[in-house]
Amino acid sequence: MQLVTFIKWLLIVIAVIAVGLFLNFYLPSKDVVRVVGVDVKRADLRGRDQTSPAGDSTVRTRDVRFINAISPSGKPRVYRNEDTGWGFPWFFKFDSGNLQAEAQDAISTVDNPRWYVVNHYGWRITMFSMYPNAISMKAVDGPDQTIIPWFNIFFFIVAGVPVLLIWRFVARLRRRYVDA
Repeated sequence: MQLVTFIKWLLIVIAVIAVGLFLNFYLPSKDVVRVVGVDVKRADLRGRDQTSPAGDSTVRTRDVRFINAISPSGKPRVYRNEDTGWGFPWFFKFDSGNLQAEAQDAISTVDNPRWYVVNHYGWRITMFSMYPNAISMKAVDGPDQTIIPWFNIFFFIVAGVPVLLIWRFVARLRRRYVDA
């Protein structure tokens, strides 16, 4: 019986960690940064041509925009700037060109810094050349700006209410039928 209980709790912990990592990756985060440059790089996407009878490999190219920034602590932050369109995650971002223009206008120097809050999702993983995707940016007064993640708070309240209701429903069923 002990092994079954251990395995049950192990699976619950793994599921909670997986959901937590998923939410941490896809829910928006905000960073206060100083924009130091913008960049556009050509990226090759390799894939299989499904229309070809032989399944030949094809190479498609696209331009990927980047926003280069520095955090108040002096660490570099690089953001990818791509549209999410109608696909997942549903940020409905169609203005990467406009955001790139805003970022280019926001470039500042160490001597005369201009600070911005960059709203983004994703992680920076240097080993895989992964960059967080910038969603928007807004000018702020300084690097010590207090940021309250209102969207995340609202999301957890809206997502938590059904979970709480289901938990209470299952507890009532358990009391009524299992414990009786």
